[in-house]
Amino acid sequence: MNCLPRQYAAREAMAIQDTNTMFKTLVLTIVFGLCCLTCSAQKKSKSEKPQLVVVAGRVLSASDSVLVKQLFFDGLHEKLIQNTKQAEDYFMRVVEIDPANDAAMYELAVLYHAKNQEREAEQQIRNAVTVNPDNKWYWLLLADIYKKTNNMGQLVLVMDELTGIDPNNENHYFDKASALVFQDKISEANAVYNVIEKLYGTSDELSEARQRVFIRQGKPEKAAAELEKQVTSNPDDLKSLLNLADIYNRSGSPQKALEVLKKALIIDSGDALVRLSLADTYRALKRYDEAFEELKHAFANPSFSIDEKVRITLSFFPQFPDPKALSQAHELASILTNVHSDDPKAFAVYGDVLFQEQKYDEATTAYRQALKLNDQVYQIWEQLLRIEVSGNKFTEAIADGEAALNIFPNQAALYLLTSMAYAQTQKHEKAVAYLKTAASLESENKEVLTQIYSGLGDSYNALKRFPESDEAYEKALAISPDNSYTLNNYAYYLSLRGEKLDKAEKMSKRSLQLDPDNPSSEDTYAWILFKLKKFREAQTWIEKAISHSENSSAVQIEHYGDILFHLGEKEKALEQWKKAKAIGGTTNKLESKINAKKFIE
Repeated sequence: MNCLPRQYAAREAMAIQDTNTMFKTLVLTIVFGLCCLTCSAQKKSKSEKPQLVVVAGRVLSASDSVLVKQLFFDGLHEKLIQNTKQAEDYFMRVVEIDPANDAAMYELAVLYHAKNQEREAEQQIRNAVTVNPDNKWYWLLLADIYKKTNNMGQLVLVMDELTGIDPNNENHYFDKASALVFQDKISEANAVYNVIEKLYGTSDELSEARQRVFIRQGKPEKAAAELEKQVTSNPDDLKSLLNLADIYNRSGSPQKALEVLKKALIIDSGDALVRLSLADTYRALKRYDEAFEELKHAFANPSFSIDEKVRITLSFFPQFPDPKALSQAHELASILTNVHSDDPKAFAVYGDVLFQEQKYDEATTAYRQALKLNDQVYQIWEQLLRIEVSGNKFTEAIADGEAALNIFPNQAALYLLTSMAYAQTQKHEKAVAYLKTAASLESENKEVLTQIYSGLGDSYNALKRFPESDEAYEKALAISPDNSYTLNNYAYYLSLRGEKLDKAEKMSKRSLQLDPDNPSSEDTYAWILFKLKKFREAQTWIEKAISHSENSSAVQIEHYGDILFHLGEKEKALEQWKKAKAIGGTTNKLESKINAKKFIE
């Protein structure tokens, strides 16, 4: 029996006379195992069952032929202008009129494949190769579909077809071998590699492929032997030396890897990959200082990808707050800014490291330089604003917030942070406007929404719009019932107004349960108890607040004096009022209390 390079199952053609339409119908049948039977694939396993694909064609009238051509070109035009839905409709109409139009089937498969509709794509392209099995582009698309769907069994058969159609392309053999390796059919894959060597000779690609097989088999010593042959034949090939060192490291022989890499270093001491491999090898040998020195050498190479440098620098972050890791990350990030002084990513990551070191002024400078190079990075703007707001630099926060909002006008967090700065500078009308905008933009993040409504509660209270303030606080608590900040502020402002004191006491007590030893919350609770005339309990809590404060506020000290006065300790009360004034207390009532030497409501 003569075995041809490619052999398809029989295609049967039948002309059927239809007395109603007088059309002739052509029936094409192919046994698809996947789609093909080759000499090498004739012996299939039981799992590789042939699949029958039937394509029924028609002999077209002259008018149908013209229409098909027009629809096809219309489809190509819509595809060109990326109107894929309309293109799909046109190609479907072509196939409806001309069921054996393989070009339209191919175009449909391309469209489906681009939309990750792989089942539909496979169906169309299988039909196309049934009609026109000699078109390599059809098979290549089918191969791509099977790679994407990880259907390695069918991919092997497709590559058999491609090696028959395009026998001079060694990539088809490599793809077939890779598909076999993925199925752990190692002996069959090695047979394909032997064919490649016979047809095309030895090559680095072939050697590397065989190495991958050995590694997959858990035979690193054989992979190393393969590489050692390459190194012997070409001792100045850096790639082979690096691969050999990698295999030695992975097989637990870092000392051998070091010997290889020292040879590589002689060939090119400036190569970043050599330095990175040395860093990995020294780490494996627990020679950590030498590993870090190699890392610095790699970072000093401007041709080494900044993205990879950023990734390496960020890999130190999980080791914080270890001072050595922090110091090393700082050093690497500093090198980044020197070597890549025109790249905003360098200054952004440097800013992140400085932030972790709590060097907020220096971090701000780094972030500003990053924004000077590229002001389109949203995350840097937000981080800058957070630093400024938390550092009480409200004027700078307002200026930067406005600049950021000009670029990113739909970011709720920017409105929220800028509103905080406005509120702290007593521009509460502006704060309310920005918070309302933030609320309209944010619908999912509960933490942000809670902050927005809490901020509205604070600013409405400052504007003496108390019903709106209470409503905003209630909204915040409806979202986050256990938010200690909201509970504390809502309770405090109710106590100042002398309203709903029982509710205020419960909220304040809950805020202390959630955030114990918080001096602000302790002061609030003390003041509510004072309002409820529970003076002895109030004294206990105000003293806790003062003891837990690094720098007690004038308000806390004034409250302490008020409580002492109602406990009959008038001299001590006067002493506290004077102390409150000395540290910045400026209220009219405080002055009156001191002058009158008594509590004034």
